[in-house]
Amino acid sequence: MFSFVHCADLHLDSPLRGLSNRPDAPVEALRGATRQALSNLVQLCIDEQVDFVVIAGDVYDGDWPDYSTGLFFHSQMARLGNHGIPVYMLRGNHDAASAISRRLVLPANVHEFSVHQPATFTLDNVRVALHGQGFAERALHANLVPGYPAPMAGYFNIGVLHTAAEGQEGHEPYAPCRIAELVDKGYDYWALGHIHQRQVLHTQPYVVFPGNLQGRHVHESGAKGCTLVRVRGRPGGGWDVQLAHRSVDVVRWAWCRVSLDGAASFEELVARVADGLAALAAEHAERLLAVRVQLTGCTPLHGALLAERDRTVYEVLNAAALAGAERVWVEQVRVTTQPPGQLADGDHAAWTPVWSAIMTALQDAQLQSNFMQHVQAVERRLGSRLAAEERITEDGLAELLQAAADMVEQLLRRGWPE
Repeated sequence: MFSFVHCADLHLDSPLRGLSNRPDAPVEALRGATRQALSNLVQLCIDEQVDFVVIAGDVYDGDWPDYSTGLFFHSQMARLGNHGIPVYMLRGNHDAASAISRRLVLPANVHEFSVHQPATFTLDNVRVALHGQGFAERALHANLVPGYPAPMAGYFNIGVLHTAAEGQEGHEPYAPCRIAELVDKGYDYWALGHIHQRQVLHTQPYVVFPGNLQGRHVHESGAKGCTLVRVRGRPGGGWDVQLAHRSVDVVRWAWCRVSLDGAASFEELVARVADGLAALAAEHAERLLAVRVQLTGCTPLHGALLAERDRTVYEVLNAAALAGAERVWVEQVRVTTQPPGQLADGDHAAWTPVWSAIMTALQDAQLQSNFMQHVQAVERRLGSRLAAEERITEDGLAELLQAAADMVEQLLRRGWPE
């Protein structure tokens, strides 16, 4: 019997988006979240006395601004080395060989797969063979799987791969492959990276995305961490494999969707939000929660919620305080309620061109994609002059469009222009 931890997408020192300019943000906890998550992972490996660790790409978020990022990773790998735990890692799209300009010699217990061709490492004491290849360039669109070697007889074979697999919304289609290809390779476990949501794509053999160690924004919500794998050889041949998710995140992102159906006063809003936040706090009692509150439902408060945004936010924050949730921080408030009545078609007449353009943009994924390509081209030219939190993401674009739609609707309901 042996055990190992499979993790990926550490994104060390990646900023938690959109928070640095919020005066009420728990800055210290947020700034150090990715580092603390890695430290928690290392402690988990030591406590569980695992035989080895697999890191399936994206240790870093990109080139280091200074050596402190690399030195921190070095120190954590050395902790594992002090307990006799080897590490097998490869590069993904964010930390491809071409993306990291600084170099650092890692401890002797860290073994890195080649970026030029598939390589194999063996642990003869537990009869394990690990096969993998890292990214030489960030934008790798070739299928690497056909080049992986045949499984070694009598060994537990692990394929390590940074890949989009058959494609995932919100992730670039790097190193694509079909699940059937992975299964047909004959390995006993596929340790994947790149997709930040934990997924088990196949069993017998297991094909697993463990998700990232630390969520960085509300669209990476829920528990984040690694997969602990325990393997036992069967007397007649073959393997029994057991998986368990282990959370190592420090700040946990969550949505709190609150229905205001029928609510007629801000006092009722506060009570409902407080109940929702208290329930979340109880569910995630050991984590700092960064919560996006979304107000939904049909309510006569709809116009006031849009027209008095400052008060809306204030009352939601008041609800958070009333919930007694000391470890809950409201990251943003979104108003997606509906009024009791509907706008007549004629009410849109004066704003038809603007309204039409916004609605088209909201519903046209290709238009949004083309826009993002132009934005990213400008951002590349600006380089380091543009802070990470100032960059527009696909999620951020959708939110901007929705905010524009809310603003136009607010103006219409107030009867402006006349």
